[in-house]
Amino acid sequence: MVDEILNSIGETINNILQEEGLSEKYEIFFEVPKDTNFGDYSTNIAMRLAKSLKKAPVVIANNIIQKIDLKKHHLAKIDVAGSGFINFYLDKKYLSNVVFKIIEEKDNFGKTDIGINEKVLLEFVSANPTGYLHVGHGRGAAYGDSLARIMKKAGYDVTTEHYVNDAGNQINNLTLSIYERYKELHGQECNLGEDYYHGKEIIEIARKIKNESGDFYLQHPYYDYFRKIGLNYLLDGLKNDLADFNVRFDNWFSEKSLYDNGEVKNVLDTLKENNHTYIEDKATWLRTTEYCDDKDRVIIKSDGSLTYLAPDIAYHMNKLRRGYTCLIDVLGADHHGYINRLKSAVYLAGGNPEAINIDILQMVRALQNGVEVKMSKRSGKAITLRDLIDEVGSDALRFLYISKALSTHMDLDLDLAVKNSNENPVYYVQYAYARINSLFRVLEESGKDFTPVKEFQSLDIDEIYSLIKILLQYPTYVVEAASKRLPHKICQFSLQLAGELHSYYNDHKIITDDIEQTNERLTLLKAVQIVLKDSLTLIGVGIKEKM
Repeated sequence: MVDEILNSIGETINNILQEEGLSEKYEIFFEVPKDTNFGDYSTNIAMRLAKSLKKAPVVIANNIIQKIDLKKHHLAKIDVAGSGFINFYLDKKYLSNVVFKIIEEKDNFGKTDIGINEKVLLEFVSANPTGYLHVGHGRGAAYGDSLARIMKKAGYDVTTEHYVNDAGNQINNLTLSIYERYKELHGQECNLGEDYYHGKEIIEIARKIKNESGDFYLQHPYYDYFRKIGLNYLLDGLKNDLADFNVRFDNWFSEKSLYDNGEVKNVLDTLKENNHTYIEDKATWLRTTEYCDDKDRVIIKSDGSLTYLAPDIAYHMNKLRRGYTCLIDVLGADHHGYINRLKSAVYLAGGNPEAINIDILQMVRALQNGVEVKMSKRSGKAITLRDLIDEVGSDALRFLYISKALSTHMDLDLDLAVKNSNENPVYYVQYAYARINSLFRVLEESGKDFTPVKEFQSLDIDEIYSLIKILLQYPTYVVEAASKRLPHKICQFSLQLAGELHSYYNDHKIITDDIEQTNERLTLLKAVQIVLKDSLTLIGVGIKEKM
């Protein structure tokens, strides 16, 4: 509603400017004044045009406001302030209709079609299946899943994908690690190499094989079977942990498949045929400096083995061949230098590097009693995502992960996450929903029926305007969070809405003997409840009916 009003005002201002002799069409920027005495929105267009029109900004501004039809644009008034700011005061009665719009549209409120022409592949987590997910993986999982939900609401065609690193040396080391533990369980010497895996999950896999097959694999070839069992066991555990974190992927893409179907070989052949590679010190180098990289990169080592870049090029070319117009990769902070390398390599392979968008997540520290927690109480090993879910729950964990921009370092306060008080942000928002729910429960228990009203007749619009203003902003928050890939904006919104709800709830008696007023207030709160639930759903956080 507000966007429609502002767009209409912008068009009117441009028409007025054309009458002044300006042929160029200007983008009219609107800002929300910090001081509400200066209106709901303001623009500095008069100051921007002072030089072109050779007039004082105040003169230009006054000329503009005299020609704007207040009723047509749902405005209560317009004035000029300071050196030429034009302030717009919206018609509060008209804006209150957003409540009835929300009641009618329910969770469709805030949907847009800004991404209608984009087919997005969103890849995140993509952890090596050689152990449990850690704290950083949790942040990437919460971000990626929330971003997918938000972008879908904004009209993007989004597919989520986990890239399974089931090829390469780490899987070889995993297989050998399991075999060494299997030997140990049969009383033989265990020789874990420097790059082998020492986690308790390796022992669990070895014990599973021993229980099922005894000592069979001490006398028979073991490698393929151990590789398969180990990979499946760890992937199943990873999937279960993610499911408990409310994260489910559309696709699980195997790195090994890129080798099996010849895609890695094909991309290497293409690069060589097009003279994008050269040999130096017995290694094969890719001329990534031809696009945007600061130096060329080794793609085949001197011993003939491939660097990570080779399958990554094949994988991203595969994504583009599947018809995706926007590729989003969520990677750890240690991958920052990989961005230009990958874009350059995809360019040389014939793909569109501008389709690649890499979001870097910064480090996370889990804190308890103000001290960083590095070890799990349960296992004595590095703290895992499963530990955090068990400690504080998925809802609190996801909200805290999403509450900060991905580009900022994060301290995850586990003590705060379990507090049943307004200090805990997820509790604060969920409690707002539960408070509204309790009102409808009380009404039902008293034998009265709730009937949503179609118009506010007894409510003072000024009294409820703070809530209405925030409800009106929801579609804008969705657009910004989706288009700029900023899920934390939805957290900010939900906290603002919850804050206004708590203030209104504390200041007013909702259920009274006045049936008309009660229904009007409950209609307002039903709209708030719908939007609160939807905003939490977008970040993968559940609601609480009672608290």
